Amino acid sequence: MEDMGKYIGAGLATLGMGGAGIGVGSIFAAYLAGALRNPSAADGQFARLIFGFAVTEALGIFSLLVALLLLFAV
Repeated sequence: MEDMGKYIGAGLATLGMGGAGIGVGSIFAAYLAGALRNPSAADGQFARLIFGFAVTEALGIFSLLVALLLLFAV
């Protein structure tokens, strides 16, 4: 019975990885739309694009870590 709870909790914790994937797609879609509308400003926004990508992926990796901790910690 305890194992079932661990598996359900770990499965729910991995939903954050799907959210990170959606977030990365949204970030790049918004950047591409803005760059196509104003190509001269695209270079100035590239650093913010990379920062947003890094933060979003870090949250996805954090959710994976939580899921692994739920599965394998005591």
